[in-house]
Amino acid sequence: MNTDLTEGSSRRVLWTFSIPMLLSVMFQQLYNIVDSVIAGRFIGEDALAAVGASYPITMIYMAVAVGSSIGCAVVVSTLFGSRHYGRLKTAVCTIFFASAGCSLLISILGLWQGDSMLRLILTPDNIFHDASLYLRIYTLGFVFLFLYNVCTGIFTSLGDSRTPLYFLIGSSLANIALDIFFVIVLKKGVAGVAWATLLAQGAASLLALLSLLHRLAQLKTSEPYNIFSLHTLGHVAVVAIPSILQHCFVSVGNLFIQSLVNSFGSAVIAGYSAAIKLNTFSVTCMTTLSNGLSSFTAQN
Repeated sequence: MNTDLTEGSSRRVLWTFSIPMLLSVMFQQLYNIVDSVIAGRFIGEDALAAVGASYPITMIYMAVAVGSSIGCAVVVSTLFGSRHYGRLKTAVCTIFFASAGCSLLISILGLWQGDSMLRLILTPDNIFHDASLYLRIYTLGFVFLFLYNVCTGIFTSLGDSRTPLYFLIGSSLANIALDIFFVIVLKKGVAGVAWATLLAQGAASLLALLSLLHRLAQLKTSEPYNIFSLHTLGHVAVVAIPSILQHCFVSVGNLFIQSLVNSFGSAVIAGYSAAIKLNTFSVTCMTTLSNGLSSFTAQN
């Protein structure tokens, strides 16, 4: 349900809007935590280390997706708050075309240079193959990760923070079930963990896209709109690029830390992997509140 964040008590509106966002990011981080739990308990220490070794690289992908969603949310929130629904639809169409091109380009780059990045951070030989396999499958699913985050950004810009939460709850539960099926039943090892994440994210992103398109069709306007606008793309980029860079700088810093951790061997990598994901969980929950404030401010 679309919600006008310009009406009512600011305190009440902000809390009602932000709490579902907070829950959403908690479930999103649950993906990575469940992968580690399943890998560590049912495959072994080296599997946990392999997933952990590729984690800072996957966080760069996540940084691009999250940074882009913030840029999209600010622009669409402004148009929604000012009731320019025709321009809003132009912005959403432009965002989807740009997102598809950007995610495909990054996926190709990731598949091409994934092994080089793992070598750059000194991934040990005994876990290199599994780390590379996990990273390649994760990279294949980046288009779904990107699409879902962009859809989430647009939903929140329309004042709806609950719909993404429902999709994430379903996706997280599906990820757990698929992890158990691929790893415990089919014995697919690290590849099973990665495929479970890809399939769960893929289903959530496609459902979110269909729901969003239906929601936008309900916004009636006599104002004409285009399926692509360079001007709008530039407007989104002005907001999104600094946000992407901000998130990427943190992720690149983690690459240097990971390279130091990797030099101590797979046992230390496994321990560090478990700890860093809990750390990321708490940090991401805090930063989500600022993202909610961005959409609220942009609408107003």
